[in-house]
Amino acid sequence: MTEPVHPVDEVLPAPKLFALGLQHVLVMYANAVAVPLILGGALKLPKDQIAMLINADLFACGIATLIQTIGVGPFGIRLPIIMGVTAVSISPMLAMAAMPGVGLTGIYGAVLVGGLFGLCVAPLIKYVLRFFPAVVTGTIITMIGVVLMRVGVNWAGGGANAADFGAAGYLLVAALVLTVIIMVIKFTKGFLQNMAVMIGITVGYLVTIALGWTDFSGIQNEPLVRVVLPLQFGLPQFYLVPCLTMCLVMTIVFIEATGMFLALGAMTGRKVEAEDVKRGLRADALGTIIGAIFNTFPYVSYSQNIGLVGVTGVYSRWVCVTGGVIMLALGLIPKLAFIVASVPQCVLGGAGFIMFGMVAATGIKILSTVDYVNQRNNVLIVAISIGFGLIPIVAPTFFHIFPAEMKPIVGDGIILTSIAAVSLNAFFNRTTTAQAERETFLAAQAAEHI
Repeated sequence: MTEPVHPVDEVLPAPKLFALGLQHVLVMYANAVAVPLILGGALKLPKDQIAMLINADLFACGIATLIQTIGVGPFGIRLPIIMGVTAVSISPMLAMAAMPGVGLTGIYGAVLVGGLFGLCVAPLIKYVLRFFPAVVTGTIITMIGVVLMRVGVNWAGGGANAADFGAAGYLLVAALVLTVIIMVIKFTKGFLQNMAVMIGITVGYLVTIALGWTDFSGIQNEPLVRVVLPLQFGLPQFYLVPCLTMCLVMTIVFIEATGMFLALGAMTGRKVEAEDVKRGLRADALGTIIGAIFNTFPYVSYSQNIGLVGVTGVYSRWVCVTGGVIMLALGLIPKLAFIVASVPQCVLGGAGFIMFGMVAATGIKILSTVDYVNQRNNVLIVAISIGFGLIPIVAPTFFHIFPAEMKPIVGDGIILTSIAAVSLNAFFNRTTTAQAERETFLAAQAAEHI
């Protein structure tokens, strides 16, 4: 008598696999293409290069998803997971983009170092957990959302460098997009509700096309199919501060991913052991290295899609494998990427309020799991850390006496928050590894419902 197949390993009929896999892709697609648009806009890349970045992003994301879900030797947790660009990395990459001489190749060097660092520390993550309990990770993720909100506000005004920044037309379009997203979330359920951000962006985009604000010139020069090549933007370059920053990003991501793996294991009924966590973290690190090789971004397990697994009740990892194949295919269509790259910034601004606000909300939900009664100093940790993180936002010249080499650190609210939170937690609390593991699991359960 054959043993029953576990729901995680169940292979569904092809039509159902495709439909459910496509749903996973659509749920993460808006955020997936947002990162190339954000970074490309910050670096003032031409539209055709942003389109190449979008193609490479989807292609490398598909490869990383297949490794995580199918599993390749010591890589891959073999659970229903979609890989994507972590929101934790967006603000640090924007800070790198603003550093003189760094550019895209400097960012890719930092991503490569972060991936290699991740491979080295994956087996040791349980020893690092105690320095990153929920009070630390929740505070850091909250500050990431606050810092990113500046990007959303600049988008809504038409772009930070727009001559007519804040024009009524830009604000009205951004408000329309935001309103559509809220209405879809309020009055729909299931798949449509999960697609709220994409629907809002589509409506706003169609309005700007009707108003003649969108320029599609150059799309005729794009081929129907284009193979994504490694290192198409150049060889990675290495700068100390960006590389150290990306190592910090990978540490935070690994803490978050550990809790996510444990929560997903509980959801699907498959026990996740320490060795499984290591394989999952190794896949996250390898996905980040693949991102650097294809000149894209750090790819890690995407919590947004774990919420979809819970909503649908479909636990088959082969659904996410199908999603990875779909992303590979989308990465080969440059005309589609060019159309996406042509979305006006005011349209993205309306969605940015939701997307970046949700990052902050995730941090707040994680902080809601913190024990403020038995560990009263946790309130101080949150208060002081966020205060430090706000300094570069409210007073950009506050640290002007520091040398220019220190600016990437003292001028980055996320790094200041991270340093303060880790240091204060170590001073006030003596978190054990067991406590940190329990808190990480509870935080992941809270965050996955965002």
